[in-house]
Amino acid sequence: MKINFLIGILFLISSYTAQIKGVVQGVDSVATKPLKNVKITLLRAGTTVYSNEDGSFEILLGKQSPDTLLFTAKGYRSDRLVVTRQDRFAALNVVLVSGQLVREIVVSGGKDAHGISKLKTLHIEELTSAEFRKAACCNLSESFETNATVDVSMSDAISGAKKIQLLGLDAAYTQLQFENIPFLRGLESAYGLGVIPGTWLESIQITKGTGSVVNGYESMAGLVNFEFKKPKEMQRLGLNIYQNRFGRSELNLQGGQALTQRWHMGTFLSAATIYGAQDHNQDGFRDQALSSTVNWLQRFSYQGPKMEAQLGLLAYVDDKAGGQMSFSKQNPVGYGMAQQSQHFSVFSKTGFFGKKPAQSLGIIAQLKYQNLAGFYGQRVFSGQEKRVYLNAIYDDILGSADHKIKLGISFLGLQIEQFAQQPFVGVQLGLQRTELVPGVFAEYAYSGNRLSAVVGARYDQHNLAGDQFSPRAHLKYALTPQLDLRLTAGRAWRLPNFVIDNLSLLASSFEWQANQALLPEISNNVGASLVQGFVFRKRKGSLSIDAYHTRFAQQLVADRDSLFGVVVFKNIANNSLATVIQTELAYEVLRGLDLRLAYKFQDVRALYNGTLQTQVLLPKQRYFANLAYQTRNKRWNYDLTYSRYSAVRLPQEGSGKPWALLNLQVTRNFKKLECYLGGENLLNVRQQQPIIDAANPFGSTFDATQIWAPIMGWNAYFGLRFNVK
Repeated sequence: MKINFLIGILFLISSYTAQIKGVVQGVDSVATKPLKNVKITLLRAGTTVYSNEDGSFEILLGKQSPDTLLFTAKGYRSDRLVVTRQDRFAALNVVLVSGQLVREIVVSGGKDAHGISKLKTLHIEELTSAEFRKAACCNLSESFETNATVDVSMSDAISGAKKIQLLGLDAAYTQLQFENIPFLRGLESAYGLGVIPGTWLESIQITKGTGSVVNGYESMAGLVNFEFKKPKEMQRLGLNIYQNRFGRSELNLQGGQALTQRWHMGTFLSAATIYGAQDHNQDGFRDQALSSTVNWLQRFSYQGPKMEAQLGLLAYVDDKAGGQMSFSKQNPVGYGMAQQSQHFSVFSKTGFFGKKPAQSLGIIAQLKYQNLAGFYGQRVFSGQEKRVYLNAIYDDILGSADHKIKLGISFLGLQIEQFAQQPFVGVQLGLQRTELVPGVFAEYAYSGNRLSAVVGARYDQHNLAGDQFSPRAHLKYALTPQLDLRLTAGRAWRLPNFVIDNLSLLASSFEWQANQALLPEISNNVGASLVQGFVFRKRKGSLSIDAYHTRFAQQLVADRDSLFGVVVFKNIANNSLATVIQTELAYEVLRGLDLRLAYKFQDVRALYNGTLQTQVLLPKQRYFANLAYQTRNKRWNYDLTYSRYSAVRLPQEGSGKPWALLNLQVTRNFKKLECYLGGENLLNVRQQQPIIDAANPFGSTFDATQIWAPIMGWNAYFGLRFNVK
């Protein structure tokens, strides 16, 4: 009865509005391509939106019909189109002709700071730079602080490394990409999220469930794509300075410039450090590891009449030291932790346009080198990775623009070494392997008035895991102009790296028992979502409900329940699963005041100690609220974020406690300068005794890995953002 009532309300809300959607393209004497940031205005209703990266847009038709759509873009002639309520569900294709310059400057915006695109078939949530400015966002792990979909937690109390979780599963099961290039994979996965600056970001796209086969075979829980600022569109100079009360300082510089009319260059530099010894809980250990990080990203872009290209290189050095207060690299007394990581990679993305407007060939290439070395106490770890990646994608249409295909081939070549020392006995565990993975894929996309679908499959031939087939299907159906239903199903797999995937577990005295048999992890994911857009009292809002279920045909688990003081790594078949249900409401309460409320339920279980049990250190429930206010003159921004987490299960039948996190930031905007002041964990929540048996770090019961809440108390920070356009 309640479900019928809810569906009735959703249909009632949607009946008062009609949605117009479509794609804007630009044409010149050479080619036709999608246009981003085209200003689209309904003249009678007075509503304005901007087209997205792929030229797509969506706008609500007002109560008065017919109305006129006005399209304006810098460098193109404006155009008008009369629309009525009969045009709802229609997919408009608007082509603007290059010519007269429009005087009006098109500002960046595309879509709201937080939202799910109604045009895309896949369930993709996008975070933009406006969302990142709600928090300090000093590195990638902190880019999700105002987001309810992705969870961020600390891996251990010694290193302070952060990890993310999507659909209740660790980051190893989420495919991370930098503009569709593999990112933070392999040896980078342990510490990489805390190394890359968040100020380099332009946007983040979060895809739940198995993504497109074009991007690879590893998206078991989902895909997170990081878009960095583009050379042609970034500021001439951007500066960010950050300082907090715990001794963390950061300086980030980036700038873009035109080398020629077609070549542009972007330079990104970053230096970060954590200094000072702090021990607020008086357990003899530093609350956070000292660190120093230097980053450099250099990228180039070329836009020609028949091709486009992006080239770049990324390099960083990261150095950490933690442990007991008496320990330092110069004076290694007591229990210490150290980690050194060096990274260098080069990448290229090249696109060639065909004779037809929608015909193109794209080639992505990457070369990467990663070195990692360090220790936790007497447990030494090391690794080295060499990677080459190629992906060639051919795009075309079949008959009309409603039918599109993508065909391609890919190749991964990988040499990876990873080792870890066992405590006391000095036995070394690890693996050394070479992977050669050629693959082929095909994907078909259909776009109709109400129905759109993406169906694809890929075949990969792995020299160790054998032949792997990954079919995937995504479906979107517009039940009403404002209510969309999405369905997804697919198969994904990966080859585990049991040392790096569980590196934080070295921050204990527990022995590792590892099965040296290398078996691929295989999962099947199904999901469904409902997204309802609405207008209430002339203000926009949306309500989304989604559910995803992941079932592993095969998984490598770290069992901490079978034997006391032992971590048992074992392959289990058909005995691990994850079910996640999330609902989220977003609404503009008043002009400039936006509210988001969310609730998430997670049921993640696997075979531990012979019983199907809940995964350790994972809260079953999370409550989320975000309140953002911007004054009418846009000079002040106020952002408040609250999250409450349920209790977690600890190994050996232990249990944590529920806890809450409250963050606040105030930003003052000037013409070229932003000043921000914020506080984190304002409720001063701290996990008591985060390190078990801290007084005896070389004993058999020492454990710094059971972290489920903050360990440092409240934090205050301030910063400056300076931009020259």
